[in-house]
Amino acid sequence: MDMSGEGQGEEKALYGGAMCVFLPPDAKDVSLLRDIPDNQEVFSHACTDQSFIIEIVEFQQVPDQQAAKYHFEDIASSNEAVGPDNCQVECVEQIPLDQTGMHQCSTAWLLSGKQEVTKFNEGVEARNCVNIYLALFRLPQHGTDILITFNDPTQISPLSSSAQQQPGVGSDWTLDQFKAVLQTLRIVDEGLFA
Repeated sequence: MDMSGEGQGEEKALYGGAMCVFLPPDAKDVSLLRDIPDNQEVFSHACTDQSFIIEIVEFQQVPDQQAAKYHFEDIASSNEAVGPDNCQVECVEQIPLDQTGMHQCSTAWLLSGKQEVTKFNEGVEARNCVNIYLALFRLPQHGTDILITFNDPTQISPLSSSAQQQPGVGSDWTLDQFKAVLQTLRIVDEGLFA
């Protein structure tokens, strides 16, 4: 898998500086706008409905090659996007460890899929079609899986609150930029997992 990227923004400290990552331009820290769970770091695009979510979750006792799909389906359940019409896995591939900054992980995976989801419990008539790119970094020595999810809406329902957003002047984030993010994510302090 070619993990080359483009358009890096600035380095962001995560989890009080225990991790860091370079995010693309226009990444806004959502925690400045609303409460975010302690195990997540959420960044939204300043001008689009795209977002990155970095999440530390419990290591799942499933085979590595199935773990990304497990987490994707868990996200789908949280998004109420269950069922073959609302949730599809398109591809799962292993990321070579030399193409990541996460040298502590045992394996890394990239899943591409689609979900039809609503925002803020708006109701099924306001479903948006979203491409979901989920990267999984497995750290069994810490009992941890680290997820990075890139949510990239492709179709916004006219009934969704997202339809009311004014178009911005920034450029959409790309899959290449997401792959560049995966290359730059680093653990600075493993005490985060103690």
